[in-house]
Amino acid sequence: MELFLQQTVNAFALGGTYALLALGLAVVFSIMGLINFAHGELMTIAGYVLMYCGLAGISFVFAVPLALLASTFAAVLMERVAFRPVRNSSGATMLVTSFAVAMILQVIFQNFISVRSQPVLLPEALSGSITIGGLVIGVNKLVAIISTVIMLIFLDRFLSKQKYGIAMRAAAEDFAVARLMGIRANTVIAGAFAISGLLAGVAAILWVSQRASVDPLMGFTPVLKAFIAAILGGLGSLRGAVAGGFLLGFIEIYLAAFLPPALQEFRDPIGLGLVVLVLLMRPNGLLPAASLKAEKV
Repeated sequence: MELFLQQTVNAFALGGTYALLALGLAVVFSIMGLINFAHGELMTIAGYVLMYCGLAGISFVFAVPLALLASTFAAVLMERVAFRPVRNSSGATMLVTSFAVAMILQVIFQNFISVRSQPVLLPEALSGSITIGGLVIGVNKLVAIISTVIMLIFLDRFLSKQKYGIAMRAAAEDFAVARLMGIRANTVIAGAFAISGLLAGVAAILWVSQRASVDPLMGFTPVLKAFIAAILGGLGSLRGAVAGGFLLGFIEIYLAAFLPPALQEFRDPIGLGLVVLVLLMRPNGLLPAASLKAEKV
């Protein structure tokens, strides 16, 4: 029972990271119909900011908001420079653009920083652990869970109570009607990218805090998993992205912990098989969006 609870905590920590990344993808997709595969590079930017802050002797407490600011600003700049000029093009054009942006940033990281993994200085407190009722929980895992909950509550309040949040929800439901009501496309889309950048920054901090390193391809694998989670939850559905992220995290952790040793090498195929099984039962995802078609603006 203790092992099960321990792995459940790990699943919540990993699933929370996937949920934040999937939510960032879903926010942009729900409005633009675009899967931004350069989302992982926003994670990498935040990771490198943490690295350089550590080298400069800046406290981790101040490095975290700087990393979040950098990923948010990079996301808005990415939308303005790369995606706004092709916004009225086909979905394939925007998809190719996202791949191009991702590859350009990866080359910049490799040529101007390093092709190798770089260590990130973290507070000693993050490497510690606490004991709750006989259950040993890593501080970094606990921080990941608490940060995820705080971000999800913040976003829920923002999207339901704030003016721009309500405008984004309206745009996600029906952008054409939302524009007729006076909602500006540029403002809403830039806001969606800003939120996605913020979520990528938080996910990067959680990812780095458990690995203490950053490399040019750091964001590739987690964003690929987040894409799977977004599909699993229902592409374009914000609540579905969160549900899909947590479910994928639970699948990965439980398979790693409880799959027989002889089957561990098949862990990834088995996990994807379970995802396919869920999609066979729920073709539109766990919590599908009200409208599966996003209109380009």
